[in-house]
Amino acid sequence: MSYHTKGATGVSNLLIVESENDQYFIEALVRHININLEVYPPVCAIDDYQCLGGMGKLVNTLKSLPIEKDTIEKVGIIFDADSVGIKTRTQQIQAKIDEVFGDNPSVEFSICILNVEGKGELETVLKSISTKKADFAECLSVWRDCLPDGKDITDKDFDKFWVQIYQRYDCCSKKERKQAHSKCSNKVSMSKEIYGFDNAVLDDLRGFLSKL
Repeated sequence: MSYHTKGATGVSNLLIVESENDQYFIEALVRHININLEVYPPVCAIDDYQCLGGMGKLVNTLKSLPIEKDTIEKVGIIFDADSVGIKTRTQQIQAKIDEVFGDNPSVEFSICILNVEGKGELETVLKSISTKKADFAECLSVWRDCLPDGKDITDKDFDKFWVQIYQRYDCCSKKERKQAHSKCSNKVSMSKEIYGFDNAVLDDLRGFLSKL
């Protein structure tokens, strides 16, 4: 997914994110801080589990940027820290930039890594900035603790599950839950007041977007 913004001088900037879920989150945050960004068509589908996985699709995305056709000054890239952390993820992204553009790219690249205390992904961030009482979602910790040996769930998958339950059961009515795809989806949930976009966890991201 990439975003496009054009200033008064006609110079354009691009913002690349990993998936449609990131798109919905960034769009909501952008509206909150009142920044004008035009959305480009998504690079990958929401159900593409390997979307930009292994950094492979990032190379394809970088190669497809309309740098020659448009007047592009800066390209921003937002990725999840996951378990590798901010430094390693930043190095991985920079390596892909160097692979495509060499040591002296014609545009400026800027990288921001989604994280909570140095690790995690979008869902980790969403869990940290949730604002509503999470009775259903919080009970998942008990469920996780009772799993037998060999049936462990990763932090990444747990956070995804937590956010899904929070959005559907803690933040949707019984009637809305029957239409969860249209009433409790990630896209719709970003428009509800169930996340704190002024939370300090987002300080770096807000600053990054404001400078793009």
